[in-house]
Amino acid sequence: MSPTQQTESFFGRAAFWLTGGAAVSVLFSIAACQILIALAFAALLLSDAKLRLPPVRLPLALFIAGTIVSLLLSDDPSAGRPQLRKFFVFLMLLIVYSTFRELAQIRRLALCWAGVGALVSARGLVQFAEKYGEARFRGQNFYEYYVGERITGFMSHWMTFGGQIMIVLLLLAAFVLFSPMGRRKLLWFSILCAAPISAALLLGFTRSIWIATGAAGLYLLWSWRKIALLAVPVLLLAGIWFSPDSVKSRFVSMFKPRREDDSNQHRIVCWRTGWEMIKAHPWFGLGPEQVKNQFNKYVPRDISWPLPAGWYGHLHNIYIHYAAERGVPATLVLIWLLVKILFDFLRALRRIPPGPNDARFVLHGAVAVMISILVSGVFELNLGDSEVLTLFLAVVAAGYVARDHVLQEASVG
Repeated sequence: MSPTQQTESFFGRAAFWLTGGAAVSVLFSIAACQILIALAFAALLLSDAKLRLPPVRLPLALFIAGTIVSLLLSDDPSAGRPQLRKFFVFLMLLIVYSTFRELAQIRRLALCWAGVGALVSARGLVQFAEKYGEARFRGQNFYEYYVGERITGFMSHWMTFGGQIMIVLLLLAAFVLFSPMGRRKLLWFSILCAAPISAALLLGFTRSIWIATGAAGLYLLWSWRKIALLAVPVLLLAGIWFSPDSVKSRFVSMFKPRREDDSNQHRIVCWRTGWEMIKAHPWFGLGPEQVKNQFNKYVPRDISWPLPAGWYGHLHNIYIHYAAERGVPATLVLIWLLVKILFDFLRALRRIPPGPNDARFVLHGAVAVMISILVSGVFELNLGDSEVLTLFLAVVAAGYVARDHVLQEASVG
């Protein structure tokens, strides 16, 4: 091997390991993740590896273009620059798809996510115990104390933490159900990882995450054994019955919210205000970062002040928020992008021969993640969160690697 080939091989290996580090480190440090993304991209450019993007170039390019146009036409373009910088994390699509070529590599990445996800979830469980002790020490009702101060793991907010461990748990469930390795030597590892992740997801009290995980979990069970769905109502009722009172109260709050503690009314205010923004600026929106700056201006007149307690910096719905911020056309492009990814994976699944294999587990896991993002996006701006978005993009790239293997095997066969 010539010195030039050795150098290119070195940078190729470096790009692979740096990409894996970036994909995993996002679970505990967005700063470390973004440094590793930059280093992986630089190593990839210096290597002889071909730069590859999944087949989503057109909708992705149109969404970025729509964002730029919206920014230029907004009342305060300089305020929207953070949203342009956020496009940096889309490099995750390129570096994962360019460096991870084998299903075995994707499997190891998924197991690394499970292991690190278990560790960050364990930190969340420690935080829960600490918060329970704090509430007792202060003599406060635990539910009232905890709803506004929930566990966050290594993240800055419980929604970020919940979104990440939801993705990891769904991939782990797909591994157990569909991978040929999932029922043998790695089964116990999977169970050990799933236990703290599931507990942290439950004790995170994030209802949108519960709903989204449940919807995606139903898809996985339906795809695995349709008869297994018969056990779901029994398990759900048993889980609610044996849950602590605070968990029961949080579940009931989906239907009967405590006005002073729960955010149901707060979200309705956000959605109605977003609709007023969309009606006033349907084509290009208010501009990136303008929703929070102009929120009070668009609150419907029939809503009384003070507004219900909650965060009004965004609209708690990706579809309404992006339509209000960047316009209806940009939002339709985003939906096109997400739906295209989902159907690409579903079509690939139909071409896999019967029986468990790694392509099946990766694709089912990616579909479950897509479902969870689409469902939780009704209640939260999940893709506006860099940590969740970065992990999501890594899963999408992994799904397309599996899809490529399926299509290649089908063409050979």
